[in-house]
Amino acid sequence: MRHRIDLPGALGTAFSVQDAAALGIGRGRLDARDLARPFHGVRARATPDTFAALAHSAATRLVAGQRFSGLTALRCWGLPLHRPWRSDEALTVASPTGSGQSRAAGVHGVRLARERAVTWSVHGLPVVDPIAALFSSARFLGPLEIVVIIDALLSPADNYPGLHEGRPVFTATDIADRLAEWGAFPGCRMIRRALLQARAGVESPKETETRMLITRAGLPEPVVQYEVRLDGHLVARTDLAYPELRIAVEYEGDGHRTDSRQWRLDIRRQRELEDCGWIVIRLTQHDLGPGAASFLTRLRRAISSRSSTSRTE
Repeated sequence: MRHRIDLPGALGTAFSVQDAAALGIGRGRLDARDLARPFHGVRARATPDTFAALAHSAATRLVAGQRFSGLTALRCWGLPLHRPWRSDEALTVASPTGSGQSRAAGVHGVRLARERAVTWSVHGLPVVDPIAALFSSARFLGPLEIVVIIDALLSPADNYPGLHEGRPVFTATDIADRLAEWGAFPGCRMIRRALLQARAGVESPKETETRMLITRAGLPEPVVQYEVRLDGHLVARTDLAYPELRIAVEYEGDGHRTDSRQWRLDIRRQRELEDCGWIVIRLTQHDLGPGAASFLTRLRRAISSRSSTSRTE
């Protein structure tokens, strides 16, 4: 049995055939069965089984001026998408206008003028800026999904789940100005409508989904991340609140259930809010789906009870 030539570590986990050849690696070694072929002209030491691994494999075949855009760019930035990544989802590669599109199985090539987006390095990958990522994906997104993404773009929170730590934070004006620059494009009307519904300060996608569920049911819009204070001291910062009615709405993710320390903090926090005269309504993912009607009924009753009390006082 012939001994396989060890590949230089400088090639990394994925590399182009061209780069390997430049290091003296022959075609026979590159065609060996121990190497995966995620894209034409690319080899990998193992079959990419995550989005990051696949994107880095594809990046080895990019040429000057090409960058990831569309849904691929949204995933690179960690912006919230309702659809989970699947290995058969094509990676979107934008080439400058006037140049040839990237063509390969598993790659969706598009053209994007250089001046329409700033190129960032995200985890070592060339990616369009977050606003351009949203605009170039708009046609594939639903109205609620776009509001969730814009809320994430506006969020200064460093604890927003999944977002790239070095991301820029935008204002609604920043997005509106870019809309004016881009002009008409597929999905631009949905983005304009969503921008009116977006709010700064949100700390998770589920907070946005909860707020939109409430307002679409015809209920008053709650305040985002409201701080409850007593004698100048912070009691709690609520996900959503009706301060004048002293009603708090708190979304509980799985982390609140599985982390015993967080669970104890949540209980203490609820007790402190209730001691201050607040009604605390907690909900989970079930309440954003099959249990939505029950959650909304409970919230309506709370609002009605407090509204009635306010009128009689």
